[in-house]
Amino acid sequence: MKAFPIPAVAVGPGSHEEDEALEYIPSPGEMSTFNVPRLPEVIDPVVRDEVLGVLGRLLDGMRAWSFGDPDYPEIDLAALSVDAITLVNEALGQGEVSIVAETERGTLRVQETVFAGVWRELGFDPAQRQVRDVVSAAPVPGAIGACAQVACSAGIAVPSPPSGVMNAPSILAELVDVAARWKAGDAAHIVNLTLLPLVPDDLAYLDGALGAGSVVVLSRGYGNCRVSSTRLANTWWVQYFNSADNLILNTIEVTDMPDVVPAAAEDFGDSVERLAEWIETLRLE
Repeated sequence: MKAFPIPAVAVGPGSHEEDEALEYIPSPGEMSTFNVPRLPEVIDPVVRDEVLGVLGRLLDGMRAWSFGDPDYPEIDLAALSVDAITLVNEALGQGEVSIVAETERGTLRVQETVFAGVWRELGFDPAQRQVRDVVSAAPVPGAIGACAQVACSAGIAVPSPPSGVMNAPSILAELVDVAARWKAGDAAHIVNLTLLPLVPDDLAYLDGALGAGSVVVLSRGYGNCRVSSTRLANTWWVQYFNSADNLILNTIEVTDMPDVVPAAAEDFGDSVERLAEWIETLRLE
């Protein structure tokens, strides 16, 4: 197995507790900016050429690709040497978005690089043997949305509310109705729980009814954000935390993917330019 740590842990929607500090996300509350990756002082020329070949193919694919086209650039790294994999990881660095997707077929761990829209994807079978190792360029890898759909249903039962629940049943009924009618291309339907008169029992009711899906996303683009898929199709729980790790914005969104997750076209364009510059820097090392 080739080492490529991805600092993301799978948790269910609404399951944040005080002892689950997001310590692996530095500088909380600040806007993430581009940081040039650091390379080792001495690089084996053979390894460097191996990596330059990979990054060159990636750059060519990004330049030729129309942003948003589902057939996005993807390069299999399975044949690379261990040293080359290490250098690829160092050359691409670690960006602001980490994703974990769990399915019956195994685990997919995805880390955005410092180049927005460029992702490192590792797949593991149920025995935790590595079966996938690629670098891809897309707003978000298509496998993430597919994994979320596998573990959800077009509709869920609306359970009878226990004592203490006030407004959650009507919110759940609204979400179930919208999710049943939602189709690709529709605008996101967002329920801002922070602005609603909800008691803890309401949130617990929604958490239990929607359940935990198969995908968890952690982003630090504008502070700490956790995005969790639910068992209801195209329905996501989105939570923002401040520097003290307190929940400051709590929403549920019916959409194919919340806007906080995918890379924007403008950022992707910047990544093409920065990657080209970085390849030239590596070439001169």
